[in-house]
Amino acid sequence: MKSGPVWTITPTVIWLLAFLFIPLVLVLLVSFMKRGVYGGIDYTFTFGNYLQFFDTLYLKVFFTSILVATITTLACVIFGYPFAYIIARSPLKYRTFLLFLVIVPFWTNSLIRTYAWIILLRTEGVINTVLMHIGLISEPLQLLYNQGAVLVGLIYTLFPFMILPLYASIEKLDKALLEAASDLGAKPWQSFFRITLPLTMPGIVAGSLLVFIPTLGLFFIPDLMGGAKTMMIGNLIKNQFLTARNWPFGSAVSIILMLITLIMIAIYMRISGGKKDDTGVI
Repeated sequence: MKSGPVWTITPTVIWLLAFLFIPLVLVLLVSFMKRGVYGGIDYTFTFGNYLQFFDTLYLKVFFTSILVATITTLACVIFGYPFAYIIARSPLKYRTFLLFLVIVPFWTNSLIRTYAWIILLRTEGVINTVLMHIGLISEPLQLLYNQGAVLVGLIYTLFPFMILPLYASIEKLDKALLEAASDLGAKPWQSFFRITLPLTMPGIVAGSLLVFIPTLGLFFIPDLMGGAKTMMIGNLIKNQFLTARNWPFGSAVSIILMLITLIMIAIYMRISGGKKDDTGVI
């Protein structure tokens, strides 16, 4: 037996065991423990942390997170699809530059970019200052520390994750199919809904996963742009670990979030796989 492949994958296996599998097992074990009197861990087995999650207060946070993640994903699809389509259909000499512009934000830390949005949206920020200077408003608008500001921050941060899968899917689309549809009398909107959209559905599915799942876990954008008015499941987990010092409950919520994420991935894979088997299009 050749040892080459074994030595090749050994560093990856060690890395995954050390920084993924073992920490997840520890989080899972802690989720079944009790919170100590002074915030430590009482090594007593209990299901109470998982039952606590189904309290009305925490369920409200969970459904708020799902709603915000859904709106963010839909907005990224609606705005990202035309953007990706334009890039994919641009001349090759411009396509590389347009993709470069999409990737440029990754060169700057997302936390710094969030602070830039705060400078733009705050009461004394750039937008309010300009609007008041040109006379469109008489007093500053409350653009920050609300649900709308959180959505703006999330959409801006995760927008590239939607564009790149969409671009890859649209760029591989065979133009001959659209030409054939046009020759057969199909209108542009008919070609889009019957050919372009079904054939690029894998990109939509992949982009939706890349946007929806991180939205559930992000906590610094709701913290910074939503203030105390917005609580998402990522903020709940962070607060349990850093503020309330209830590590068992924070671990339980983390495990629940991971399970929900895995279920959603399985559903998406099932849907996309089912479409491929039934129609042969996707």
